[in-house]
Amino acid sequence: MKRKPDLLWILVILFGLGVVTTGYAQSLWASKTDAPVELAQLQQQSTAFKR
Repeated sequence: MKRKPDLLWILVILFGLGVVTTGYAQSLWASKTDAPVELAQLQQQSTAFKR
C-alpha cells in the first residue's frame, strides 16, 4: 500500500510539469506569432496612408 501514494504523487507532479511546460510553450509561441502579424498590420496601414 505504500507504493500507490508514491506513484500517485509522481503522476501528479508529471501532470503539473506538463501543464506548466504547455503554458510556457504557448506563451512563447503566442509572442512569436504576434510579431509578424503586428508587422504585417503596420505595413498595411502605412501603405494605406500612402495611397
